[in-house]
Amino acid sequence: MNINTSNNHDTGEQDQKGVSKKRYMPLLLINYTCLFLGSVSSSLLSKYYFNHKGSNKWVSTWVQSAGFPFLLLPVFLPYYLFRCTQRKPFTRFTPRILSLSIFIGLMLGLNNLLFSWGNSYLPVSTSALLLSSQLVFNLILSAIMVKQKITFTNLNCVILLTLSSILLALGSNHDKPQDLTPTKYMIGFVATIGAGLLFALYLPIMEMIYKKVYCYAMMIEMQLVMELSATILASVGMVWDGGFTEMRKESKEVFDKGEGVYWVTMITNVVTWQLCFMGTAGTVFLTCSLTGGICMTALLGLNVLGGVLVYREDFGGVKIVSTVMCGWGFCSYVYGMYVNNHMMKLLDDHKQNINPSIEMAQPQPQPHSDLHLGLGV
Repeated sequence: MNINTSNNHDTGEQDQKGVSKKRYMPLLLINYTCLFLGSVSSSLLSKYYFNHKGSNKWVSTWVQSAGFPFLLLPVFLPYYLFRCTQRKPFTRFTPRILSLSIFIGLMLGLNNLLFSWGNSYLPVSTSALLLSSQLVFNLILSAIMVKQKITFTNLNCVILLTLSSILLALGSNHDKPQDLTPTKYMIGFVATIGAGLLFALYLPIMEMIYKKVYCYAMMIEMQLVMELSATILASVGMVWDGGFTEMRKESKEVFDKGEGVYWVTMITNVVTWQLCFMGTAGTVFLTCSLTGGICMTALLGLNVLGGVLVYREDFGGVKIVSTVMCGWGFCSYVYGMYVNNHMMKLLDDHKQNINPSIEMAQPQPQPHSDLHLGLGV
């Protein structure tokens, strides 16, 4: 199918998201579901690995992106097997997009390593609450990079989440495992904050790049390249640190739940991480980077509860207050978004009522058939 390039630039973001609500909303719900299942499950499984004497940070980093072969299915099957699309895989995948995908993939690989370091030393609940600071970074970077408007509700959210993280840092000494030194605890704390900052940078960068991406299928192809790049980085670290040999030894001699459970944990973790990253990428593509950050922050609250329920982690007074402040900031932001969207809708309705003929005279963007089943045609 021939697509007019100038029309693609004219229609912009509406074109990317396909205009058609019949296709847009189900696709968005699918991505939300992937993000929900992937985020909560991967966090708990990563902690399960470390709780049962798994200790290799590169192994934990590697499994976060090693599921990239699963993305080959939605990339190639629709065209070569199901014949439900006329778009060949990697159509319009320019060298510039390839280079950007590789760069972002390497950045994602570094983020995965920082997350593994933090998750290996900190309880799930503490790690999740610290990662909530990524919304603060995301808001600031979105304002700088994609001109996100900062409002009172945004600023209120930033202040509350920042105070929440500081309070948690000052009152979390009792969370340390008995065999964990203060130095390693601080490394985990700093690594987790670094992971949040890097992920917050990743989101607005992806929003900027996605403005040049004209269909959902192309976004999946970019994600495939990014995950491959992150896996190569992690594999280099694994080879340097003897990680592949360590995996075999760890499964047989170290992991206290047995070799079978070890490999089930690894495979399941690979799948859940892939769900998490695909859900995040899809949410940013279909909405914006700030919405992706908001969703991640909301899910971190579930990670906190998951750590308390599954691993019986402490949830004392300081952590309760920190969680309340985090929830308060998040809710204020969501309310501000609701008010803003409501006002924009009223303004649009008012403009249409004043002069509907002007609206009718404007050329209407054609719905993009590239979002057929979310795969592109």
